[in-house]
Amino acid sequence: MIVFINDHPIRLVGAKAAAKLTEPELVRGSVLVDYDLIIDARLEVLKQDALHGHLLVLNSTPATISRLLTLLQKADSSQLLSITLGCQNKEACEDAIKKPFKIIKAAGGVVVKSNKLLLMFRRGVWDLPKGKLDDGESSRQGAAREVQEETGVRVTVGDRICTTWHTYTLNGNRILKRTKWYRMSVLDDSRMAPQVDEDIEKLAWLDPRETQLALTNSFSSIRYVIESMNKVVSR
Repeated sequence: MIVFINDHPIRLVGAKAAAKLTEPELVRGSVLVDYDLIIDARLEVLKQDALHGHLLVLNSTPATISRLLTLLQKADSSQLLSITLGCQNKEACEDAIKKPFKIIKAAGGVVVKSNKLLLMFRRGVWDLPKGKLDDGESSRQGAAREVQEETGVRVTVGDRICTTWHTYTLNGNRILKRTKWYRMSVLDDSRMAPQVDEDIEKLAWLDPRETQLALTNSFSSIRYVIESMNKVVSR
């Protein structure tokens, strides 16, 4: 599970997977290549000064999760790049990270046409079309509907790319949005137009180089989706 809190990627892995992350031969001879700091939650309490660079927290528990969420809400985390939580009980940790939030289910898509991706510029950043599922709607149905509503493009829905979770605040409520992402092909883009009432300023078909440039002004979760799709395609 990967959760984007304040746009910081927080990855939860099981104990066995976490143990492999600290095996030197698996990280090119040094764990410091991947992590700036490694903490064992059994031996020390997570503190604000640990929130920088790439952080690995071993033997995490629900109490560790609660402590981390409090720090991320109150402390300065501007120097934090990512956190990996090696959980003693991964399911319990996942429940703990979801507990303080209202969960909303959503779906979205990466639309591909002639080696170009459809991105939209909204509220000052590049984004991908996505939105909340209607009652009784499947993720695949919702993804296609949201793409058409936000961009005017009719699509066919292909394979699922990944699932992201990201947080935000709405009317004083702390929201955790679960979004299932799909690769999509174009059926008809003759009516392509940005959905203005959703603050979408423009749409663009971007080639790989243009996409990478646009992603420098985007969200970590959006970069993760496109990176995940590229990894699947390259296999």
